[in-house]
Amino acid sequence: MKQTVLFFLLACPFAVCAQSSISAASIPQAPSTPAQVSPLEPDGQAIPITRGDAERMALRNNPRVTASHLLALAAGQVTRETRSNELPQLNGNMTAVKAEDASRIGSGELNSSRLYTHAGAGGTLSQLLTDFGHTRDLVANSRLQAKAQQQNALATEQDVLIATDQAFYRLLDAQSLLDVAVATVKARGDVQNLTLALTKNALKSDLDLNISSADLSQAQLLQLDAENSVASARAALAELLAAPPATQYRAVDDGTAAPPLPPDNSSALIKDAQSQRPDLQALRLDTQADQKFARAQELQRLPSISALAIGGVTPVRPDGGIFTPNWYGAAGVNLTLPVFTGFRINAQAQEARLRERASEKQTQELSDAIARDVRIATLSAQTAFRRIGVAEAFQKQTTQALNLAQTRYKLGLSSIVELSQAQLQSTQATVEAVNTRFDYLLALRSLDYARGQLTP
Repeated sequence: MKQTVLFFLLACPFAVCAQSSISAASIPQAPSTPAQVSPLEPDGQAIPITRGDAERMALRNNPRVTASHLLALAAGQVTRETRSNELPQLNGNMTAVKAEDASRIGSGELNSSRLYTHAGAGGTLSQLLTDFGHTRDLVANSRLQAKAQQQNALATEQDVLIATDQAFYRLLDAQSLLDVAVATVKARGDVQNLTLALTKNALKSDLDLNISSADLSQAQLLQLDAENSVASARAALAELLAAPPATQYRAVDDGTAAPPLPPDNSSALIKDAQSQRPDLQALRLDTQADQKFARAQELQRLPSISALAIGGVTPVRPDGGIFTPNWYGAAGVNLTLPVFTGFRINAQAQEARLRERASEKQTQELSDAIARDVRIATLSAQTAFRRIGVAEAFQKQTTQALNLAQTRYKLGLSSIVELSQAQLQSTQATVEAVNTRFDYLLALRSLDYARGQLTP
């Protein structure tokens, strides 16, 4: 009887042995884990999306990007506000007074003034002639800050892009891992059915059946974890794209070959990064703005000279020739010199210089961090590229080992432990082969981000 069963196993395909006429009618089914409800939407309801589509949607919809552009526009208006101090100022006035004629102000003024009932309308024109560069430096400070905010907006775009890439490749990894998990559950279910058939025919022990059932349960746990990872990755991608929380995306790999590594020239890459990183450019502009502001604070000690013209009419006036004629006009030049301000100007100038020095140190710190990030990103990309070949070789080796272990197990030459170990290694190799390509593509995007060259 044993020789007949062994001959049947050799002639029967591995996946359908448990369904053969020898065992199908007489072998009871082994207890299995209850079916779990998947938290995922069917693939037909998920929206397919490529990496390029995700990046463009993120730049268009992400509120961080919109907010950064609005702040850049607001900074441009600050420049106009500051520059307005250099332009003429024209104000109109209308005054109507009911007074006790010929009475005088008795308190609050050094020079008393007579009061008369009257009404008049006029205007005042003032123009700053010079404040010896104070306002000019404030305008330059505002312009530099506006440029820095524009660079910050570009840096925000790149931050959102790299976050979108990370979420997209995380979803691709999770989807691939789920495919592997589903295939693993099916393969281990076939092994469990085969072991059940062999156990029923007294060719394997109950221990083999228990181990195969445990392997199946382990694969089902892997599938549940993979489903949760897919759901989490979809939620993260939807958040970056500013989509409704219930939106389900399915990442689609364009299938293009992975681009080669850039030349291993860390010095050139670091030099490019330090000249192109928008966040570093923003800090450098902020430092220049602080220099202009510090100079403007020091120039407050100098006088400011302005011209003033005033004119109008007094149609309602008392009798007696008090308002003669019925119009008025005057022009003059005013010089303002701060003599003593309670050391306010000294403190403001010192504060501005200290902030300038702090900004210089922050720029230096970020420059050093960028050099470090470029080196690390380059090493990560190189390692990820080498892992692709190793993972492919590992997958081929474990596939051969699994085929051999399955054959030995069917022939009764090995235990379920050997087959279980071969299955575990094959699963690990498949997962590694799936992940290495996506890891390499993400490493290249991370290198572009570190260099300041990340674009959709």
